[in-house]
Amino acid sequence: MKLVLASNNAGKLAELQQLFAPLGVALVRQSDLGVGEAEEPHRTFVENALAKARHASAATGLPAMADDAGLCVEAFGGLPGVDTAFYATQFGYAKGDANNVRALLEQMQGQADRRAALVSTLVAVRRHDDPEPLIASGRVAGEIAPEPIGDKGFGFDPVMFLPQFGKTFAQLPPEVKNANSHRGKAARAMLELMRERWASLLAPSVLP
Repeated sequence: MKLVLASNNAGKLAELQQLFAPLGVALVRQSDLGVGEAEEPHRTFVENALAKARHASAATGLPAMADDAGLCVEAFGGLPGVDTAFYATQFGYAKGDANNVRALLEQMQGQADRRAALVSTLVAVRRHDDPEPLIASGRVAGEIAPEPIGDKGFGFDPVMFLPQFGKTFAQLPPEVKNANSHRGKAARAMLELMRERWASLLAPSVLP
């Protein structure tokens, strides 16, 4: 089954391609099909993911899946949340992962409570007007490290410290990260939903 990924983020595509390969799902980035990015006016991950999935499906006529993910910092009341991708721009920096990390560490100076969670919400639709979208979420709690550590991953991975590993996400091998990340958890939940609810769209060889 060909599934449009309503994202132009190469890091997300690589992670999700690896996670969905066992299901026989071929993920295609929307930009490779000439689809522009959807507006994300909502204040929750699930609403934005649904808007993006519907937009990609309407433009291509194919089933689509969108991921809306972000960092929720306890000391900031759960922010930046849905504004994570543009976090750095609030402080005069250009949009980008490195600047997001820089801005976060600056704002965390003097904060005793460094608890945070990475959250991912996946929404998949069979068509743009699918009345029953599949929704799966994943969440990983950790702490914001005082400085970036590691060179793997993307986004806030270098400063997302996981006490159970004693490392940041950026220090973990991809297979370990995928097994424990917020996006990995959401993807595994989505895989089960697809097996259960989208059986007619999947190849017979990947069904139970």
